[in-house]
Amino acid sequence: MIIFVDMDEVIADAYQAHIDIYNQEFNTQITVEECYGKEFWLVVPAAHQQSIKDHTRRDGFFQDLKLIEGSQQVLEELSKKHEVYIASAAMEFPQSLREKSDWLDEFFPFIPWQNRILCGNKHVLKGDVLIDNRSKNLEPFDGRSIMFTSPHNTNVNTFERANSWKDIADKLL
Repeated sequence: MIIFVDMDEVIADAYQAHIDIYNQEFNTQITVEECYGKEFWLVVPAAHQQSIKDHTRRDGFFQDLKLIEGSQQVLEELSKKHEVYIASAAMEFPQSLREKSDWLDEFFPFIPWQNRILCGNKHVLKGDVLIDNRSKNLEPFDGRSIMFTSPHNTNVNTFERANSWKDIADKLL
């Protein structure tokens, strides 16, 4: 099987990073539970929304992301049995390319650089499975689309869902 795996909010916790940065900079205590069903920038006052969108343009944002629990172990097992590719729409934030590559080197050294697709539009992916947190990436995919739960997509019910990497292991291992 050829399996494509998104990075942000699937193996790297970008959503929580936005919350943490915002809480620190604006001295607030927003929790992830307050964000269910919404993009994080829609949770904050309108005057602060652009600052959220600018997080991803900061040097170090992608390099400092925390792992999504269980992602390393399950992806390592999957990579022993299948062709696993990391597919990230990194071109949206061109400065992220180096940071994402370095992050993958650190946390997923068993996925070689040849299996890393840092692209623009994911509609070009052709394979068996796509694990992603965004409908816009899952909709055009011709294979099995698995939506990985992230706070913003909790109300989406049009795709097979995985709430954790244990769910992914149960589905694919």
